[in-house]
Amino acid sequence: MAHPSELVRAHFRGMCDALASLVFAAPCRICEKPLDSGTRIPFCHACLMALSRTVPAPLCARCGRPFDSAPPQEDIFPSECRLCRSGVYAFDLARSFGLYTPELSRAILMLKYEKVLPLGPWFAGHLAGLADRRPQDFAADVVVPVPLDRGRLRERGYNQAELIAKPLARLLNIPFRSYLLVRTRPRPNQLRLTRRERWETVRGAYATHQTAQVDKLRVLLVDDVFTTGATLDSCSRALKDAGAARVVGLTVARALSRSPDPLAVWSDQDSENDATGPNR
Repeated sequence: MAHPSELVRAHFRGMCDALASLVFAAPCRICEKPLDSGTRIPFCHACLMALSRTVPAPLCARCGRPFDSAPPQEDIFPSECRLCRSGVYAFDLARSFGLYTPELSRAILMLKYEKVLPLGPWFAGHLAGLADRRPQDFAADVVVPVPLDRGRLRERGYNQAELIAKPLARLLNIPFRSYLLVRTRPRPNQLRLTRRERWETVRGAYATHQTAQVDKLRVLLVDDVFTTGATLDSCSRALKDAGAARVVGLTVARALSRSPDPLAVWSDQDSENDATGPNR
């Protein structure tokens, strides 16, 4: 549950944000219409409402992928998607706040590349609300952000997953431990990756820090976007190899594959996100 003092501070920040919006008028950063909401988040009320739409049920019980319709009851594991029934992922559970819509995509990219830093706590608040609805699923001993490689971190100056994970840890009153997980191999420079390349790029690319104590910990792993699940899977394997008892992935957005067959993980013909899209 969110810590009471964090709720008070969030309310106070909201009051300050409302005053700031009256003094410093600006267009919405998504639709460019005049701002009509009292917040430091530079979005109008209509765009904020669009950003607040959650992933629709029914969902895969493991990875959180939304089903097009209710799964057939005669299925052996009716609550899981085909990927999860095939044992593709190493994490125990994954959930996302919303679908990777154009509005949510734009907001995430603003945090990632344009340093609109208030979006970090804003996303964290939505993820905390998601966790509070089913606290038994998100019970954890530590919150860990998906790390960047050192070169990318120097270039960008910050890790967007950490900007979400740190305030989330405060809201949930769970210790924040960014140092537990490291990226040992840099991501390729190209922005557009095939589905096969996404999996190959992150396979074995993460490890626990050599001084980290992970044994028997329940880990809440935080990232911005779940695309193929390759990043969360690779991080989860590293944590479990080090002895983690349970790994739960939590992301702001869920991007859905446009492939008609979700098991076509290795298909080089799978259509790509555009150059500004996610590659996780």
